[in-house]
Amino acid sequence: MASGSDRTPIIIGGLPSQVPDFDPEETGEWLDSLDAAVDERGRERARYLMLRLIERARERRVAVPEMRSTDYVNTIATKDEPFFPGDEEIERRILNATRWNAAVMVSRAQRPGIGVGGHIATFASSASLYDVGFNHFFRGKDGGDGGDQIFFQGHASPGIYARAFLLDRLSERHLDGFRQEKSKAPYALSSYPHPRSMPDFWEFPTVSMGLGPIGAIYQARMNRYMAARGIADTSKSQVYAFLGDGEMDEPESLGQLTLAAREGLDNLTFVVNCNLQRLDGPVRGNGKIIQELESVFRGAGWNVIKLIWDRSWDPLLAQDRDGVLVNKLNTTPDGQFQTYATETGAYIRDHFFGGDQRLRAMVENMTDEQILHLGRGGHDHRKVYAAFKAAKEHKGQPTVILAQTVKGWTLGPNFEGRNATHQMKKLTVEDLKRFRDRLHLPIPDKALEDGLPPYYHPGRDSDEIQYMHDRRKELGGYVPTRVDRSKPLALPGDKTYAAVKKGSGQQSIATTMAFVRLLKDLMRDKEIGKRFVLIAPDEYRTFGMDSFFPSAKIYNPLGQTYEAVDRDLLLAYKESPNGQMLHDGISEAGCTASLIAAGSAYATHGEPLIPIYVFYSMFGFQRTGDQFWQMADQLSRGFVLGATAGRTTLTGEGLQHADGHSQLLASTNPGCVAYDPAFGFEIAHIVKDGLRRMYGENAEDVFYYLTVYNEPIQQPAEPEDVDVEGILKGLYRYRAGEAGELPAQILASGVALPWALEAQRVLAEDWNVRADVWSATSWNELRREAVEVEEHNLLHPEEEQRVPYVTRKLQGTEGPVVAVSDWMRAVPDQIARWVPNAYQSLGADGFGFADTRGAARRFFHIDAQSVVLGVLTELAREGKVDRSVLKQAIDRYQLLDVAAADPGAAGGDA
Repeated sequence: MASGSDRTPIIIGGLPSQVPDFDPEETGEWLDSLDAAVDERGRERARYLMLRLIERARERRVAVPEMRSTDYVNTIATKDEPFFPGDEEIERRILNATRWNAAVMVSRAQRPGIGVGGHIATFASSASLYDVGFNHFFRGKDGGDGGDQIFFQGHASPGIYARAFLLDRLSERHLDGFRQEKSKAPYALSSYPHPRSMPDFWEFPTVSMGLGPIGAIYQARMNRYMAARGIADTSKSQVYAFLGDGEMDEPESLGQLTLAAREGLDNLTFVVNCNLQRLDGPVRGNGKIIQELESVFRGAGWNVIKLIWDRSWDPLLAQDRDGVLVNKLNTTPDGQFQTYATETGAYIRDHFFGGDQRLRAMVENMTDEQILHLGRGGHDHRKVYAAFKAAKEHKGQPTVILAQTVKGWTLGPNFEGRNATHQMKKLTVEDLKRFRDRLHLPIPDKALEDGLPPYYHPGRDSDEIQYMHDRRKELGGYVPTRVDRSKPLALPGDKTYAAVKKGSGQQSIATTMAFVRLLKDLMRDKEIGKRFVLIAPDEYRTFGMDSFFPSAKIYNPLGQTYEAVDRDLLLAYKESPNGQMLHDGISEAGCTASLIAAGSAYATHGEPLIPIYVFYSMFGFQRTGDQFWQMADQLSRGFVLGATAGRTTLTGEGLQHADGHSQLLASTNPGCVAYDPAFGFEIAHIVKDGLRRMYGENAEDVFYYLTVYNEPIQQPAEPEDVDVEGILKGLYRYRAGEAGELPAQILASGVALPWALEAQRVLAEDWNVRADVWSATSWNELRREAVEVEEHNLLHPEEEQRVPYVTRKLQGTEGPVVAVSDWMRAVPDQIARWVPNAYQSLGADGFGFADTRGAARRFFHIDAQSVVLGVLTELAREGKVDRSVLKQAIDRYQLLDVAAADPGAAGGDA
């Protein structure tokens, strides 16, 4: 990374209105010179001179205001293009074979009886961008490091498969298994980049548009973080993200651009395939998306390379002395350029060049065919190479390449530039013939007329294939490839967990703080302590983690260049170039991207990291749920802490902070192992087992979600006969009822367990009910195991039928079961069908609100007295008590009066 003194100054704009003029005479001379240039040579010449002066000023590190937008021409001048080191003719033949196989694979996937679809137009437009990268830039992993990290545009996957086929990484059988992941297994290809489906091939899932860009930014940042902390040498790794211009409308695509600029991530390159089309029509029909994106990226502090026109435009631009051609390019909207891509040369001559005599004169010696083939820069290998090389060599800033292409390029007039091209999946015989001729492939008509169109391979010994292998060998191996070189970690023993298991004595602490205390001990471990990556969205103090500031420190590549306002405090805010804590500001999306990058470092760089992401539980799965799916698909590992959990614990915040459903959302993610622990000792066992499962021998591709609370309670010591298996599987009996004659069972999770214990006492003293209290540490895991058991029984009727764990645990217990939690009823209702007793759940259904904890719980009828009523109701239904008892309980405890409830504990942010 460039040092601070070497980085290009980033000035967003504006004029020096408050800067004094110390030499008015010199200033006047400069202004007179400009006036003379305008008067004698015209505005266009004066404009050119001004632009060159600005360019030179930036070269000399003069901090002039940044231009938001430049002319609609290539950033790299023809004279500045580097030597192209490849064999362009061979590369053209390689690309033609790749184009054919990609399109044929999708077309064959539409064969009768299959019809699974696919997309061919996106890769057709971006094929040259990828090919230049594969042949000259993308580093593989054979050198022992992580190579380059490449976020492929999801809809371009057919082209990546087609190239792998030419390299014998995939067979025809694989290509014919496209989008048939189960029926054609093991010869099957996922629709898009899915590491979970193809863990040896894809590294990054990208088809959920907008997540690729933010993922790439934080991957580049994670590379720097790992190097700064001495965990891995990532100095050679470049991160490339291939994106669509329509995709840039997603908020995640542009939301964190300033972080990349702020931290000088010159190891990052965005390649935006500007084919000017969304999925249904133009991106900016009345505007110019490349100009818009240039302004956005420049304003955010990025280096921008525009790659708009191919080499056929160079002679025309060279003779544009008065700027009329550039002006025409500047003022023609994208919708019209899309039309030009579908029209004839004569139409372009009349409608683009015909409006001005000077423009007509430029092309008067060109045929209509030559005008038709005035092309877009993203299809010109030499221009693309120049852009990639300039991006890689640029220092101090991330780079974006804005490459103009034509969607459906080379696929023929029925595809190229058409609004519906994204949804078009099948080529007719005539389409195939035109396509073959355009690509100059030796495929006879008969092969296209009889049955399915064939794949094309020039032969393993051909010049094209040998060239491909040679280039990949030179660049360090095949791409994409995912390799897990990590080794199991030496995990801490029981001693590390002992303090938390002892409880908190007379001190009241929340489970969030219990977790933080455990984390402190884990981070002291000499084997794994340095591998923890702490992540929070500007809320470390809320979660009681400011105690880590002085020791772990906050990562900032520039260090702390200011004198901290709280420097005299014990827990002063401290930034450091090798800090362990990631403070991503108020951005849950950014934090989750950090989580994903850290959680997959075991595969990306062969070095496991243990991310600990702590956030308001309401703003996790609800706000960034798509990214948690991305995390599961990327096989990332780590701990996710939903702090301030529950619908009634965050007393003053109200509706938008009151989480009563994240456990339910977590249950929808197959890669998520979710727990709702009540006590610190439960957390200790869960974390220990999570470290074993994710970082020990035979590591699993899962991540853990723990909901922890901000309500202080006296944390009990671990019982001597604690049921560890029950804690981990999701249910164990915490305290058996000792008084009362009528049996009952109370299941509770998280912050509700103290209510259940109070209800146990009241039931015994007031109603002669002996209730056992169970801690349901994971409703989700109980359900997941039960579903797996039912699936097995369904398919193995001849075998002894298995019994779900929750059924076995409650089998033989007496009395009805009442479940209570600070979640909506649907969370504990997940296990209802497998509970052998009569079952009722109590929950916080509906919107949250601001009030005391006691009032909120009385309103939702989940407090201890409401649990008592729930148990009595079930006993009455069984005829064990008279129904009149229910009204007595309601009156006795004033359950219809919210104001009558004990307010409960106050405060306790952590």
